[in-house]
Amino acid sequence: MPASDIRLIATDMDGTLLNSKHELSDSFLPVFRKLKEQGIIFVAASGRQYYNLLKTLDAVKDEVIFAAENGSYVMFQDEEIHVQAMDQNIVRDLIITSRNIPKTYAVICGKKKAYVESAEPEFIDHLKLYFERYEIVEDLLKVEDDQFLKFTLCDLAGSEGNSYPHYKHLQETLKVKVSGPIWLDISHLNANKGVAMEVLQKKFNVSFDQTMVFGDYLNDLEMLQNGYYSYAMANAHEEVKEVARFRAKGNDENGVVEVLSEMLDSAATTV
Repeated sequence: MPASDIRLIATDMDGTLLNSKHELSDSFLPVFRKLKEQGIIFVAASGRQYYNLLKTLDAVKDEVIFAAENGSYVMFQDEEIHVQAMDQNIVRDLIITSRNIPKTYAVICGKKKAYVESAEPEFIDHLKLYFERYEIVEDLLKVEDDQFLKFTLCDLAGSEGNSYPHYKHLQETLKVKVSGPIWLDISHLNANKGVAMEVLQKKFNVSFDQTMVFGDYLNDLEMLQNGYYSYAMANAHEEVKEVARFRAKGNDENGVVEVLSEMLDSAATTV
């Protein structure tokens, strides 16, 4: 690849940049520093909460652009670049529907924090992996003083087969995405990682051909369509592999960092 032409790199986090233990490889930071020396913009694009991403990438938090909540909240150095909130009445309808689906736990992903009703330990253990700030409330229908970026279900019976069918019919008016084996994300129709990429490409005057992206799950599809150098992880969902042009080794094999290292080495040898 013409490594010297790459100006923007975006990667999903869980199942992509992070290993199966949700850890960042020690080899990431040296590669990241080299990318910054080349003037390459780095984006962490994730379904995770913004505050959780800040913690996960604490060592470089002032140098990374965060496309959090599946791209509905894009931040850089505490500056809001893009916000795509949902209508609160729509979120309330989603909550009501969720109460008839077994083994699911609803999460309102607000700009200030996340809101949940349940303190069930297994659910909270999953929640803490992705949300740094959250509040347990008596009734989600009474939450008002926040902007709602996303509605999420933690589905311990499996999101693709259990909860997704209850919301699939909304796909013409909302962005409904199976974002992991036990996660279902519902956002504004114009809120996804692909739109976030378009916003950043326009802001920094970066072209489709100058963009590299990495992903593994269905909430990465739009992002993969917004960069020529689109990589599906070896562990990716089959639909992701069909959309991506290239392959990277699995997240437990440090696939993202390996591709970036090869790109940097290629650029060095051509100088």
